Amino acid sequence: MGSKRSIKRDRKGGYTLHLPPDERELLRSLQVQFREVLQTDDPSLRRIFPPAYTDDDDANDEFQRLMREELLEGKLAALEIVEQTAGADHLTGEQLEGWLGALESLRLFLGTQLDVTEELYAVELDPDDPNAPALALYGYLSWLQEQAVEALSSEL
Repeated sequence: MGSKRSIKRDRKGGYTLHLPPDERELLRSLQVQFREVLQTDDPSLRRIFPPAYTDDDDANDEFQRLMREELLEGKLAALEIVEQTAGADHLTGEQLEGWLGALESLRLFLGTQLDVTEELYAVELDPDDPNAPALALYGYLSWLQEQAVEALSSEL
């Protein structure tokens, strides 16, 4: 992670992706692992599939019954895009939007597991913290998501 932009809009209307091979492989493997988790009822998914009605359990259960499968399909499609294009040097706008969705889902899941708060960004990462690798991954995903947002918004 550095100041060098890894996702940039190109002159052809698409986006160039400059990531080292190890980061591409990490992203590909995260998609595979996360696909399995998404199809469970892991409590860390609560921010990805938030309740539609916080004060009405029956209405929320009905919403989940009607919409969860559709929401899940959208999340899985975004993961599939990243998995298929992790090795690509060029992405279409639609593919980059898929990346953005997948990165957001991964960050929400990981952030929920780690109980990430705004205060976390105010302190330096302690390498002795048992959560340091996961926090570093969260930071990387946040940075990459920011890159995608900046690239997509560059056409506005």
